[in-house]
Amino acid sequence: MLQGLANIGKVPELRKRLLFTLGMLAVYRIGVFVTIPGVDRNVMRAVVSKQGGGLLGFFNMFSGGALSNLSIFALGIMPYVSASIVLQLLTMVFKPLDELRKEGESGTRKINQYTRYGTIGLSIVQSFIIATGFEGLNNQDIGGATGDVVIHPGWGFRLMAIITLTTGTCFIMWVGEQITERGIGNGISLIIFAGIVTDIPSGVFGYFETHKGNIQPLNLAAVLAVILATVATIVFFERGQRRIPIYYARRTVGRRVYGGQTAHLPLRVNTSGTIPPIFASSLLMFPATLANFKIPGMTQLQASLTRGDWLFNTVYVALIIFFCYFYTAVTFQAVDVADNLKKQQAFIPSIRQGKQTAEYIDRVLTRITLGGALYVSAVCVVPTVISEAFHVPFRWGGTSIMIVVGVALDTVAQVEAHLITRNYEGLSGGGGRATRIRGRRDV
Repeated sequence: MLQGLANIGKVPELRKRLLFTLGMLAVYRIGVFVTIPGVDRNVMRAVVSKQGGGLLGFFNMFSGGALSNLSIFALGIMPYVSASIVLQLLTMVFKPLDELRKEGESGTRKINQYTRYGTIGLSIVQSFIIATGFEGLNNQDIGGATGDVVIHPGWGFRLMAIITLTTGTCFIMWVGEQITERGIGNGISLIIFAGIVTDIPSGVFGYFETHKGNIQPLNLAAVLAVILATVATIVFFERGQRRIPIYYARRTVGRRVYGGQTAHLPLRVNTSGTIPPIFASSLLMFPATLANFKIPGMTQLQASLTRGDWLFNTVYVALIIFFCYFYTAVTFQAVDVADNLKKQQAFIPSIRQGKQTAEYIDRVLTRITLGGALYVSAVCVVPTVISEAFHVPFRWGGTSIMIVVGVALDTVAQVEAHLITRNYEGLSGGGGRATRIRGRRDV
C-alpha cells in the first residue's frame, strides 16, 4: 500500500492529474463561501439549523454547506444529476434519443450537450423557486436569530438570484467535466464527495461543543463500530458481482481459427448505486418543505412522517426497493446486451441466443437486485436507528456513507489503472513486487 502511494509521484501524468483535481476542488470549495447579493447568511444558517431534518438540510449536506452560506453554488450539482436522470428516462420512451444513444461516441456527445441544456433549464426553475422561498422566510420565528434572509425582496433580487445561482451551477458542471477529462476522473462524483467530506469536521466539533462534560465513551465507541461495519458492508456489496459465463464460438478465416474463448458477463449486485436513497429521501422530506409554504395538509403529513419513526422507516425502505428496481430497469437493457452477444457470436451455455438470453439475463438481474435493494435499505436505515438508540446525533446517514465509500473506491480504481498501465504496483499492493505487464518476446 505504501509502495503504491509512493509510485504515484513517479508518474508525471498521474501526478499532474491529481494536482489538477485537487486544484479544481479547492476552487469549488472557495466558491462555497461567495454569497449571492442581497441576503444575510447568518440568518440563513439559523434557518437551515432549525430545519436540519427537512429538504433544506438534505440539500445543504450535498452542497457542502453552500445553501446555508447562500452561496452562488447553493444549487450544487443536483440540477446536472437530475437532468442526466431525465435524459436516461427519455431514452426509453423517445425513440430518436434511443437511436442517438446507439450511435456511439458522437451520439454520447450530443446527449451530453442536451444534458447541459437541461441543467441550465432546471437551474433557472430551481433558482426562482429558491429565491421566492427565501423571501417567504422573512419575518418568521427562526430560532432566536433576528433579521430577514432577503434584505431587499422583489423582482430585482429574484432576477439577481436566478442569474448568480444558474451561473454557479454551470461553473460547477464545467469543473466536474474538467476533472473528468483532465483530472483523475469521476468529476461530478468527486464534487459531491468533497461537499459531504468537508462537513464531517464541523459536525464532530459541533457534537463535542454541544455535549461538553456529558460525553459517553461507550456510546461513541458503539457508533464508530457501526460506521466501520457499514463501510465494510458497502465495500463488500459494491464489489459484489454475479458473473455469467460466456463462450465465443470458433470461426475459421483462411488458415486461422478465431474464437473458442471463454469470458464472463459481470452483473453488479447494486446496479442503481446511490440514486434510490437520494430519490426516496427527497420524496420523504418534500412535505416538510411544503409545510413551510403553508400548503394545506402538508403539516399533518409531515407530523406522521417523523424521521426515525417506524412509519418513516417502512415507507423509506419501500421507496428504496422500488427505485432500485426502477432505475436498474432504466439503465440496464438486457435486450441490448443479448443483441450484442449475438453479433459477437457469443452465447451463454444451455441458453439460446436472442430472446431467451435476454430473458435469462433479466431473470438473474431481478434476483440479485432484490439483494442489492435490501442491502441499500439496511445501510440507509440501520445506522440511523442505532444512533438514535444510543442518543448520538449522526447527521450524515447511510446515503452519505455510500456516496463517500463508492467514490473513494472508484477513485482508487482510477489511480491503480494509471499505475498498472505504466508498469507500477497498484495501491492494493503486490507483495512488494511491481506488477508487470507481459508483452511480446523479442526474437
